Amino acid sequence: MLTLSIDAMGGDRGLDATLPAALDILSRHPQVGLILVGDARRIEARLKEAGAPASASKDRLEVVNADQVVGMDESPAVALRQKKNSSMRVAINLVKERRADACVSSGNTGALLATARFVLKTIPGIDRPAICASLPRLGGRTYVLDLGANIGSPPAILLQFGLMGALLIHCLDGVAKPSVGLLNIGVEDIKGNETIKAAAELFKRSSLNYVGYIEANDIYTGDTDLVVCDGFVGNVALKATEGAAQMIMGAVAEEFTRNAITRAAGLLARPVLGRIRRRLDHRRYNGASLLGLKGSVVKSHGSADATGFRYALEVGIKEVNKNLVSNIENALTELPESTTLPA
Repeated sequence: MLTLSIDAMGGDRGLDATLPAALDILSRHPQVGLILVGDARRIEARLKEAGAPASASKDRLEVVNADQVVGMDESPAVALRQKKNSSMRVAINLVKERRADACVSSGNTGALLATARFVLKTIPGIDRPAICASLPRLGGRTYVLDLGANIGSPPAILLQFGLMGALLIHCLDGVAKPSVGLLNIGVEDIKGNETIKAAAELFKRSSLNYVGYIEANDIYTGDTDLVVCDGFVGNVALKATEGAAQMIMGAVAEEFTRNAITRAAGLLARPVLGRIRRRLDHRRYNGASLLGLKGSVVKSHGSADATGFRYALEVGIKEVNKNLVSNIENALTELPESTTLPA
């Protein structure tokens, strides 16, 4: 049975998001077990309020106590040194102890990355873990990394990101040779800073399916499978995407409720609007993989609600089912120094 450990107390919503999502996953995936990590008394009380899980899933739900919580504004150093019994740390420990196959948390990103790296260590040949997630585009989705784990990444680290991201897409989506681009302020060779230009030379010499520079608008309208960037830029792009989607849907709702005529038009357009809302719903793309670790860790958005957190749990399930960590580790072990991808 596949088992996920859940940092039940993490994020802005804590149990309000993690608990309903966990119960939803139990009903959808009979082969999945969950370990809820956090204040056991509070978790068990909330489980009782929500109604005990169906008899078929009772043996697939475990509660492990952790009497500390990492605050969203706490530094990674504080989390590592002073929060050794936090719900985040204990949930990650369960992966190291092989009691869980993957950990999912909405908690403090910096603390999660630092703790996961300290506990699980990195795959040989990888210097820095990276956060990778998919974003919607016309006709599909685009994976982007890094989304905030590393600020100021040198060219060689960007190449490592490209290798790991391409392996993720190959493993999870079955794309034989994912196309890879570097995010830049233009597509011409003369554009960009020295770091991006040096990274481009490394990408060209690798056997990645490198297609050149990618501008930000091409993330959503182009056809590149993987876009590689520094964590600062990637996080800005991610938050801008979420904000733009919410603004568009808010503006559409506002216009269709302006008066009786527009409300009538809204009723006629409701099926189409529903499909558009679903395509732009950022919750469906929640759940970012922390690539480069010797264990599977998924980062949920800190403000995710129960629906969003469920999608993050789905990412964890998919990673384990596809043996993502083992596949990346094995593929990187086989790479020659020229950093070519295996055929």
